[in-house]
Amino acid sequence: MIGASAWSVALVGIEGTMVEVEAATGGGLPRTILVGLPDTALYEARDRCRAAVAAAGLAWPSQLLTINLTPASLPKAGTHFDLAIAAAALACVQVVPPTLLDSTVLLGELGLDSRVRPVRGVLPALLAARAAGFEQAVVPAGQLREARLVDGLTVWPVGDLNDLVEVLSGRPVLTGPVERGEQEPGPSSAGDLNEVIGQQEARFALEVAAAGRHHILFRGAPGCGKSMLAARLPTILPPLDRGEALEVTAVHSLAGTNPGGSLITLPPLSEPHHSVSMAAMVGGGARVARPGAITLAHRGVLFLDEAPEFPPRILDALRGPLETGWVTIGRSLAQTRYPARFQLVMALNPCPCGGADDPSGRCRCSPQQVLRYAARLSGPVLDRVDLHQRMRPLTSAHLLGADVMPIPESSAVVAARVVEARDRAARRLEGTPWRVNAEVSGAYLRRGLPMCADAGLIEDALSHGRLSARGVDKVLRIAWTLADLAGTDRIASAQLRLAMALRRGEVS
Repeated sequence: MIGASAWSVALVGIEGTMVEVEAATGGGLPRTILVGLPDTALYEARDRCRAAVAAAGLAWPSQLLTINLTPASLPKAGTHFDLAIAAAALACVQVVPPTLLDSTVLLGELGLDSRVRPVRGVLPALLAARAAGFEQAVVPAGQLREARLVDGLTVWPVGDLNDLVEVLSGRPVLTGPVERGEQEPGPSSAGDLNEVIGQQEARFALEVAAAGRHHILFRGAPGCGKSMLAARLPTILPPLDRGEALEVTAVHSLAGTNPGGSLITLPPLSEPHHSVSMAAMVGGGARVARPGAITLAHRGVLFLDEAPEFPPRILDALRGPLETGWVTIGRSLAQTRYPARFQLVMALNPCPCGGADDPSGRCRCSPQQVLRYAARLSGPVLDRVDLHQRMRPLTSAHLLGADVMPIPESSAVVAARVVEARDRAARRLEGTPWRVNAEVSGAYLRRGLPMCADAGLIEDALSHGRLSARGVDKVLRIAWTLADLAGTDRIASAQLRLAMALRRGEVS
C-alpha cells in the first residue's frame, strides 16, 4: 500500500481546525473512496479532482484510492479541500515528492480544466494554519492579496494543477509583484453628516453613540432624516485597528463579501431588509451554519430600518448577541459560534402611517393601532438600546432656507471629537478588558469609577420605575461618554441629567 498525505483546514464558524488529507492505494477495482464526514460539495471533489488531473496531463492512481479526512469526527464542508486531495493523490503515484506536503497548507477549488479557482475563508483558514505552526501555504492565484495579510507565512499562488506540481517539486512559480492587501481607506460611499438637514439634537445623540459605541433608536416621521443619520454613523467612527481589521476581513472572507481580498479598515455597515429570514439574519445552514447579517456587522453598525416591521422572533434573537458579542448556532453535527460585537441602530415611525408626531394632526391611526405598532418592539429589546432619540418633523425653514442656515459640521469634524473621546475612555479603562464605555460592566461602573455626587437622581428614577436595573448601568455609561466628549475626568450633575434624558428619549 502506497500512501501520502497533505494538509488543509476545516472551518467551523470563524475557527479553523487543521485537517490531514490521507491518501492510500491498494488492490481492487480502480475507483476513489472519500471518507471523513464530508458534505455533498466535498464528496464530489473526488470526481472534480480526477477530471482536473486528467486535463492537466497528469497521472491519477490506477488502483483503488482511499482518501481519509482526519479528524474523521469533524464535519467538513466546502470545495477548498480540492487542492489537498489532488496533491495527496499525485504524491501516491510519485508525480510530486512528499517533501513539502508535510509543512504546507493547500487551499483551492479545482475546475475540470485543472484551473484553481478562488474559495471562501482563505484568511481565517491561514490564520488557523499559522497558529498551528505551519510556515507555507498554497492558495489560488487570485487570492494572493488576501493571503498575504497573514504575517509569518510564505504563500505560493497557483493558477492550475501544473503550477501546483512545480511548487511542490521545489520550483515555485514566479509571479509579478503583488502589493500587500492593506489599502488606504478611500472616500466613503455612505455620504457625509453635513448632508443631514437640521436635527441638531439627533446629530448630537449620534455623536454620543459613536463616542461610546452605544446602541441608539431614532423615532420620527417619515422623511425627517432617520435613515440618513444611521447610514452616516460609520463615517464618524474611528478606523479599525490591525486586530479588529483582521477579524472583520476574516468574517467577510468566510461570507464571500470581500472579493478584492483587501484589509477592511473601516467599520462595516449591515442593512438587512425587514423581510429577512432568521437564517439570513442570525446565520444558518443545513450542516454547518454560515454567518448572517449580524455577524457581517461585527465591529461596525447593524441598521434596522422600520424596526417594527421585522418579525418579533428576529428582533428577540438580537438579545443574546447584544449582551455577549457572540452568536451561537446549534446544528446536528456541530455548534457554530460567530463574533457579533456590533452597534445597533434602529429607526421607526411613531405609528403605522407615520403622522403621529406631525403637529398638523394628519395621523389617521386609532390609539389601538398606535399601541399595537409600538408593542412590536419588545421591552427586553428596547431595554438593551442605550439611547432613544425622538426626531422633529422638518419645517419649510429647513427645506427652503438652506442658503441662509449655517452649514452643518462634516463627518470629519465630528469624527475627530469621537476619536478624542474614545482615547480618553481608553486611557481611563487601561488595564481592564474594555476599551469603550458601552462595554464596561455594571460592577466596575459602580465600584471602580468615581460616582457623580448627584447619584440620588438615579435612585429616584429607579424607585419610581423610570429606569430598570439595566437602565441604571446604561445611564452611567452614557454619562461617562458625555464626560469624555466634554474632556472631564468626572461626571457632572448636568451630564448625568442629560444621560437620563437621552436614555429615556426626552431630548427632542
